[in-house]
Amino acid sequence: MCRFPCLKALPIVLFWLAAAGCSSFSTSPDYLAQADSDHQNLVSWSELDEGSETAYLDDLVNSDALSALIAEAREANPDLGQTLLSLEILQAQYRATRADQLPEVDAGFGANKTEDLDTSYTGSISVSWELDLWAKISDKASAAESDVAEQLALYQAARDTLAAEVMQGWLKLVNLNRSVAIAEQRVELLEKNEQWILQRYRSGLGDLEDLDSAQSSAASARATLFATQESLQQQQRALNLLLGRSYGSTAIAADYPQVLLPLAGLADQTLQRRPDLKAAYLAIEASDFRTSVAYKEMLPSISLGAALSDTGTSPGEALLKNPVWSLLGQLTAPLFRGGELKANAEAAELTTARSYQAYRETLLNAVQEVENAIGQESSLAKQQQQIDSALLSARRNYEQYQQKYRNGLVSVLDLLEVQRQTFDLESQLNDLIYERLSNRITLGLALGLGIKETDQS
Repeated sequence: MCRFPCLKALPIVLFWLAAAGCSSFSTSPDYLAQADSDHQNLVSWSELDEGSETAYLDDLVNSDALSALIAEAREANPDLGQTLLSLEILQAQYRATRADQLPEVDAGFGANKTEDLDTSYTGSISVSWELDLWAKISDKASAAESDVAEQLALYQAARDTLAAEVMQGWLKLVNLNRSVAIAEQRVELLEKNEQWILQRYRSGLGDLEDLDSAQSSAASARATLFATQESLQQQQRALNLLLGRSYGSTAIAADYPQVLLPLAGLADQTLQRRPDLKAAYLAIEASDFRTSVAYKEMLPSISLGAALSDTGTSPGEALLKNPVWSLLGQLTAPLFRGGELKANAEAAELTTARSYQAYRETLLNAVQEVENAIGQESSLAKQQQQIDSALLSARRNYEQYQQKYRNGLVSVLDLLEVQRQTFDLESQLNDLIYERLSNRITLGLALGLGIKETDQS
């Protein structure tokens, strides 16, 4: 048995429906071209006096221990694991979307029993396929493909950010460990001062006010030491969280490692490496494809179907030994949906516009992050130079005040004040060194430096 639809009027109807649908097509700006133009028109940022050519973020610090921590974080960090699973979900959805471009084949087998009649069996195979006449199905697949590429870029951004956080967290351990050492030295010296002043007081060479001042300074220094020790423990726990650990300790280097200063190249070329900017661009691309799909929903669609069926009194006779075939062509087009399709298309177009604005925001933030990091490098270098000079003067001044106090030329309060200034400058220099090294990692991340790929990744 064969059934053919009336085909004589099909071209006329198809042309009329297509013309009606095309009249509503979008005339919105080309947001992808605008994004490209924004990227190319970037103004070069400030220049650094020096810098090293580095291709990867983890090349900034040459440490096997740190490399091991980064690898551990990539394997066990739960947040990064969720981002990877989101990528795999989108990959599966993309494969499902691509299947819409292929014909569907279904097989069926049934049995029917009626009173006073023999059981009848029916077997069938049917094929159905929607013609991608306007590339609507192809655009859906392209949008899903862009979603996958966007999520991959977001995964790369999350992976690079995690590596930077581990590097900075590791440096913070060094910073706090040195802060503890400085606080311990301060406590030790103030306790010696307290004992020496106590001996002088018992010998009648000092007064009670000097002893109270020394005891107060020593107690305050011990409180600061306890707070710094707890900060060190909290930083270890924060690093464990990045590493995906519930507990554990990390070996802390005695001194700061060398952290290279990355070279800031041309703005438009450098920012092409940033995965978050790639993701924002791909989001525009995906939205643009979906806008195209939304407008094409107003156009007619053609689907074809074919079937083979057979009926028999036994299961074997129903296995398509003498089948009946049929063909079906179907044309459908939306005539009245209460403005739903037009509204959906306008919403999709506005979503594309929003994606473009999100791209602009990401681009502007990227430039600002680089400029801020470059400015911080210059500022911190100047601050470190001044504090270095101030610390040398404070140490010389402290030695002089020790001698003057022994000779009775200055009070104990003057000596304690000079001691406090010296230790404060040591702590300030320690923090400046950490901030400068940490900022170099921030600059590398802002410039789009990623981490080395492994076989597993």
